[in-house]
Amino acid sequence: MEHFLSQMESYLQTSLLLSFVAAYLGGLLASLTPCVYPMIPITAGVITNSNLGGSKLRGFLLSLCYVTGMAVTYAGLGIFAAATGSFFGSINTNPWTFLVIGNIILLLGLGMLDVFKLPTIAPQFSAKIKGIPGAFLIGIFSGFVAGPCTAPVLGVLLAYVASTRDMVMGALLLFVFAFGMGAILLAVGTFSGFMASIPRSGGWMVRVKKTMGFLMVILAEYFLVKAGMMFV
Repeated sequence: MEHFLSQMESYLQTSLLLSFVAAYLGGLLASLTPCVYPMIPITAGVITNSNLGGSKLRGFLLSLCYVTGMAVTYAGLGIFAAATGSFFGSINTNPWTFLVIGNIILLLGLGMLDVFKLPTIAPQFSAKIKGIPGAFLIGIFSGFVAGPCTAPVLGVLLAYVASTRDMVMGALLLFVFAFGMGAILLAVGTFSGFMASIPRSGGWMVRVKKTMGFLMVILAEYFLVKAGMMFV
């Protein structure tokens, strides 16, 4: 990730096509971070709840609307970054940003390790909202769930967009980034019928949850160490 981030800004400045490819690949890279994990059961629950017949086509359409809603959230961030100029650039180099993000990820990781119980409002919310409009609306809110772990890639994108002051370009780049990040969620939603057939309880799920929790704690340490280095 470090190598990609170091080269990402040059990719964004090379050409229009390469900037969109870099944004999408950045989204794919961000999708491998632990903060996306909580979105997988949410996505499967939303799609399964609205796709009782198990149709793959309907599952794909519902998951597409879900990811599009998430992309709208990020596109809004891109427009805001372009409109406010250097605001996001200064945030990206501010040690307090890394400190806050590190602590948020640490809390999420400790919650997954059952140090304390995380609130779970998404399943109840998704049970009341069905269909394509519901998937789109929940996708908008879910865009904020993965925010902390996407900060390294997202920060580079927002800083670049802020420097260009181009709101249309900012919206498009962040929209493409979100679709890269949502590629896994598209697959989960399309095959939600298969996901629903997987046992919902057992030792294997506890182990996966604990592993993700440890990964999030390690990622939090990265942000906290980075903040400490910037404070010195």
